Amino acid sequence: MTLLFLLLLGLITYFIVQRGVASSTTTPVWVLWLVMMTPAFVWTVWIETAPEDQPPPLALTIGLFVICSLLYLYLIQLGRIRSPEESPSASPPSEEPAATPTLPPAQLNPDEEKQLQQCFPWSDYALHQTEYRGQVIVCRGQLRTESAKAYQTVQAKIKAVFGDRFLIVFQEGFEGKPFFALIPNSEWNATPSEDAKKRQQMQPLIAFGLLLFTLLTATVVGAVGFNELPPELADNSSQLWQNLHLLASGLPYAIALVTILGTHELGHYLMARRYKIKVALPCFIPIPFFVGTLGAFTQIRSPIPHRRALFDVQISGPLAGLAVTLPVLCWGLSHSEVISWSEETSLFNINSLNPTATFLLAILSKLALGDRLILDRALDLHPVAIAGFLGLAITAVSLIPVGQLDGGRVVHAMFGQRTAMVIAQITRLLILVLAFVRQEFLWWAIFLLLMPVGDEPALNDVTELDNARDMLGLITLAILVMIIVPAPVTLIQWLYG
Repeated sequence: MTLLFLLLLGLITYFIVQRGVASSTTTPVWVLWLVMMTPAFVWTVWIETAPEDQPPPLALTIGLFVICSLLYLYLIQLGRIRSPEESPSASPPSEEPAATPTLPPAQLNPDEEKQLQQCFPWSDYALHQTEYRGQVIVCRGQLRTESAKAYQTVQAKIKAVFGDRFLIVFQEGFEGKPFFALIPNSEWNATPSEDAKKRQQMQPLIAFGLLLFTLLTATVVGAVGFNELPPELADNSSQLWQNLHLLASGLPYAIALVTILGTHELGHYLMARRYKIKVALPCFIPIPFFVGTLGAFTQIRSPIPHRRALFDVQISGPLAGLAVTLPVLCWGLSHSEVISWSEETSLFNINSLNPTATFLLAILSKLALGDRLILDRALDLHPVAIAGFLGLAITAVSLIPVGQLDGGRVVHAMFGQRTAMVIAQITRLLILVLAFVRQEFLWWAIFLLLMPVGDEPALNDVTELDNARDMLGLITLAILVMIIVPAPVTLIQWLYG
């Protein structure tokens, strides 16, 4: 199982590196991948060779974390692609939007430069200088009114002059001075090809087919892995298919899990459609082992207009998924078997689950089982409870405030991109420390170590949220803490004593 996790982690890491930084550096992707995977390789060797109850040394863990992170950033900067127009004194990449090498240079002629200057009214945004950063036109000045009003005014004037030639980004700068950036729009004057139109027409069929296939793989896993079929059937697929009523025993697990994942992604999808953001239908990733699926995803295909939309789109998924996960988990817990505590009892052992392992799990387990659950008892989870438990874990992972995870983007919307990157670094360290308290979180720490701390800005990335959204974001982060933090001893004694 450890090697399987390492393989999946390696594939995910390669995808993240390829999509995240390959276009902005000449350093080979495999070198960056190897640096990022080094801690995972070392920790895996330790887990496989060291005694079971002996965690990796703290100095080794933190040392690998720091050294590999710094080396990763150094290699990216060493091979950073510079265009002819970019000056040696260019600001750090975090300040300027990344250039798109496939687009033609975005040079303006003298008449267009004069027209651009007239798009910045002095009463809204006093323009001081215009400069080229590769293919990006950066406009710096002084904000003189509310950020939302300034962005709407400047955006409208630029669109009136240049049409859809540019994406207009309003982003945080150093010393509290926001700047505008004009990025060439890859869809300007572009007409979809026939192949692109056919792929778009086929997308609903593909999404529906993946849904059915995921239901099938999750049903097989639920029947074979979680319902304890006779060994002669579990090891013989032909006999299993001849006994469809036994295969159907995995349906409750499959339906519960697919419903949780689907509701999460539908939350993102429907909220994106509300803001008229281009978005693809949710797609599942089926696998015929593990838990039957690698999850689901929703691809956003156009820029997010502002931080309010970013917040709403990203938080709607975890909240919608949690609204389904909690009742499913409570029902499954109420039908689970209470067993004696053993040495194998832990947070992630579905056959001997520690119901007091985390704050929220301790409360839900007691609510579902009542007096049947006392101290020094464990749970043999019902298949539906397994689906609910996985849903809770998926919600927790998605809410972690790091990078492109839902939680990372929610924090970005609440506090801004720069502060969100600082919070992401602190979160990665806290999860790493938690892994020493609960070794089950070691894989979470490795996964977060390999994930970039930044994400793409919204078009208007300056205007802050209202108080209601800030409060909802804080409540959601509090739910994350309740999901992963160990239950206090006083709470356990009060509930189970």
